[in-house]
Amino acid sequence: MNAKEYLDLEKSYGAHNYHPLPVVVSKAKGVWVWDVDGKKYIDMLSSYSAVNQGHLNKRIVKAATEQMKRVTLTSRAFSNDRMGAFLKKLCEVSGMEMALPMNTGAEAVETSIKLARRYMHTKKGIPENEGDIIVCENNFHGRTTTIISFSSDPDSKKGFGPFAPGFVTIPYNDPKAFEKAITKKTIGILVEPIQGEAGINVPSPGYLKELRRICDEKGVLLILDEIQTGFCRTGKMFCFQHEGIKPDILCVGKALGGGLYPVSACLASRELMSVFTPGSHGSTFGGNPLAAAIGEESLNVLLDEHLDKRAVEMGEYFVSRLKEVNSSKIKQIRSKGLLIGVEFQLGPKETVRPICEKLMAAGVLAKDTHEKTIRFAPPLVISKAEIDWAMERVKPVFEGA
Repeated sequence: MNAKEYLDLEKSYGAHNYHPLPVVVSKAKGVWVWDVDGKKYIDMLSSYSAVNQGHLNKRIVKAATEQMKRVTLTSRAFSNDRMGAFLKKLCEVSGMEMALPMNTGAEAVETSIKLARRYMHTKKGIPENEGDIIVCENNFHGRTTTIISFSSDPDSKKGFGPFAPGFVTIPYNDPKAFEKAITKKTIGILVEPIQGEAGINVPSPGYLKELRRICDEKGVLLILDEIQTGFCRTGKMFCFQHEGIKPDILCVGKALGGGLYPVSACLASRELMSVFTPGSHGSTFGGNPLAAAIGEESLNVLLDEHLDKRAVEMGEYFVSRLKEVNSSKIKQIRSKGLLIGVEFQLGPKETVRPICEKLMAAGVLAKDTHEKTIRFAPPLVISKAEIDWAMERVKPVFEGA
């Protein structure tokens, strides 16, 4: 079958809830992918930062295949011999005390919402069925019915109501707005350290530290969604570590599965996590032995290969190369580590989608986000030579846009 036939087959039998670039990937390795016709591309998306360790990392594949020969699923009706060591490693690298394993990022966020609410109801006196969680404009935390209830993206919400109450929206990167929004029934704030889907919105230095201070003073919870920013993407194991603070609740996912398998978790202190009791929350697949084996080795690769330092070095180099591009249409380059957004100055109805299609034709797979911004977030194993290969193609496309 050729690419068109694959695309037609997907169009006929798959729901049209995505608008992907018209490339059909059939093979991947490291930072590279190949389509069904054998054309090579450099991956500048990393499956939204789920492939930080590179496609088909040998160590993670080995851990997965060895575990698949032993046992893959037990459900939480029984314990398995892999989950405990995995969760210990995850808690150690994050500085948290306990973890509740799930599968997808959205499940981790849902878990954090339930945890925060139950803790504030049972331990802090907020009446049950009351209380608000503060969120930020242009957030992206997933697409479940609860999560879209506090999304400011009309495409995520239209036709899916009625929406869940209990959320208050404030501007991003505005600690004063947060402090002003707090009431006696505030549970906490759920926030991304960097807003990825909103166009790589990097907040002002000290933003997270100020949120931490306000939460401590007001007695509310700081919940950080590090599903896209975590696991060395921004130059630290977690983005919050840049400011020397720690959240009350941490949501992780994506790269925790090493690009092989969906693995996520919600982490917190022992005190907070104590409000979960048998039957109050769970997942058939959460913490399964295959996920645990993959998750543990995914963490080992990040640590052993010092991918946090590599994200800093390669991110600085990548941005320096992007700044060489001579284009009046480039409005701003925003970055932290290897999470980079290039915002274009375009007409009101114009988007960067055509630019992404030209990049694809040139062999570079990058994705538009928030209509005017192109995200570059390659696997953290990328080299300077590979960045140069990409820039030989990016530069003429951008300058001709």
